[in-house]
Amino acid sequence: MCGIVGGVTERSITPILLEGLRRLEYRGYDSAGLAVLEGTQLSRRRAVGKVSALVDEVQTNPVSGHAGIAHTRWATHGEPAVKNAHPHTSGSVAVVHNGIIENFEPLKAELTDLGYVFSSDTDTEVVAHLIEHALKDSANLLDAVRSILPRLKGAFALAVMSEQEPGTLIAARLGSPLVIGLGIGENFVASDQLALIRVTNRFMFLEEGDVAKVTLGAVEVFAGQEPVQRSVSELDVSANHADKGDYKHFMHKEIHEQPLSTLRTLAQALDGTKLNPQFLIAGSKLFSSIEHVQILACGTSFFAGLTARYWIEDLLGLPCSVEIASEFRYRKTVTPKNTLLVCVSQSGETADTLAALRALQAEKPQGLTTMTVCNVATSSMVRETDLTLLTDAGPEIGVASTKAFTAQLTALLLLTLKIGEVQRTMSEAAIGDKLQLLIALPDQMRAVLALEESIAVMSEQFEHYNHSLFLGRGSLYPIALEGALKLKEISYIHAEGYAAGELKHGPLALVDHRMPVIVLAPFDEMIGKLKANIQEVRARGGQVFVFSDKRCQITLDDGTQKVALEAVDPLTAPILFALPVQLLSYHVALIKGTDVDQPRNLAKSVTVE
Repeated sequence: MCGIVGGVTERSITPILLEGLRRLEYRGYDSAGLAVLEGTQLSRRRAVGKVSALVDEVQTNPVSGHAGIAHTRWATHGEPAVKNAHPHTSGSVAVVHNGIIENFEPLKAELTDLGYVFSSDTDTEVVAHLIEHALKDSANLLDAVRSILPRLKGAFALAVMSEQEPGTLIAARLGSPLVIGLGIGENFVASDQLALIRVTNRFMFLEEGDVAKVTLGAVEVFAGQEPVQRSVSELDVSANHADKGDYKHFMHKEIHEQPLSTLRTLAQALDGTKLNPQFLIAGSKLFSSIEHVQILACGTSFFAGLTARYWIEDLLGLPCSVEIASEFRYRKTVTPKNTLLVCVSQSGETADTLAALRALQAEKPQGLTTMTVCNVATSSMVRETDLTLLTDAGPEIGVASTKAFTAQLTALLLLTLKIGEVQRTMSEAAIGDKLQLLIALPDQMRAVLALEESIAVMSEQFEHYNHSLFLGRGSLYPIALEGALKLKEISYIHAEGYAAGELKHGPLALVDHRMPVIVLAPFDEMIGKLKANIQEVRARGGQVFVFSDKRCQITLDDGTQKVALEAVDPLTAPILFALPVQLLSYHVALIKGTDVDQPRNLAKSVTVE
């Protein structure tokens, strides 16, 4: 992985490829490259670092043609280096690839025995050599690609071209997203439609196992050997355009967009101050029989699921399990009958979550209902589950999630209320009360964001820290985990989140004057115990930084700093307390001088294991 762009055009393809790569920079990457057919001659340019380095390389060594492929790479096999950057070539063939070829080592040994020489450390290069070898016995490039696909184990999205067929691109998708862009007298391929919105707003989404032949005037899609039709969607380009505006970073902008993204997520569910009867209407009958909720997710989305468990079990009385998808998919699991499986993913393409979904669907547990909560209406998970709840956060460009996370929390709370309505475990009055709290969220978020200056001052204390602990209790424990993840992601400070009650079961050994402890303190029945945890830290010389409800009477001393939020209801406290930890991480990252939007080693959409 991480980003693919390609096309066949009557105009020069090079500027389109470079612009497409720029639009995929948010995904995270370490090198970039392109290959263009100049007439019937394959020309390749590659560079380590940002897309701007590739632009400089192309300016120094120009390349122009009417067919080409390009890629931003996030290293899996082999260090970031020009030799490992895509596209990879073999003879007349050039290939770009997202995903992982798990059996590349035996394939590489076989190809080496056949005389092929490898110039990179990647798994992708075996694909180029396999296709080049297959062309010797194939009628055309399409047949050559189709003949080698059964030999590849793992996940992949491929775009392939050859000097032997200058006006043709072949695209293949298995386990990694790929979209065809339909233009006027030109056609394109990309891993994300965002890469192509400057050239088209009409898209065809390839399904699992699809292979497409893309030429100047046509797109043919095949499932196996059979031609198939895939629907065409028109994208609202204005809704998917993202720029920083007056903000220095996308992350900062997206933190401040949370009142609006929360409002949009709420709007789909509301009819005045009541649940809209049309909200999740497709699930009304299915929800009535639900006896268990299973949430699968990874990273930040996993923490959203952990938070939702508190709501589901408290408000509905239903047992709820939350698991990391990459663990769930590889162990023997027991799924109770009448389970609602909720897959939470920002992109709807997260490889481990998608694989876990498919594995559970294959088992066909009795009464299983599947659901996706995500931010992309055209994603694989949306197409492969029974129900969908969109977060409507808009494009999130910063790799470290902010507005998508709070939109997920909002959506999961709405889902909880809907199930309560269907199962009649919540009265109409109770649901109305909870909705009033949700309706108040956007204004409360604005009030929290207004505390940014105080949080920025607090962040200055972290300049020389290398480690930190985040503490929370109850539904704020997952927010402590998320706060620690944010600080790790963008400031590169080692951070751990803990349930505050676990402090004395080991982590307290770490506490001294060099270990800052960030405490999340809502005004609830656990505040007395949380104050005791703060005293445990202070007694050992730990520096305490508290985000609290203003009603919490927390004693301050020379080793304790506090930023107080306005009164917050415990139900929505996880959503509101997510904001100050985001702002803290952002301002610490500024002080540390890191790349806020594209932190090292990370990718936005994780489509490999």
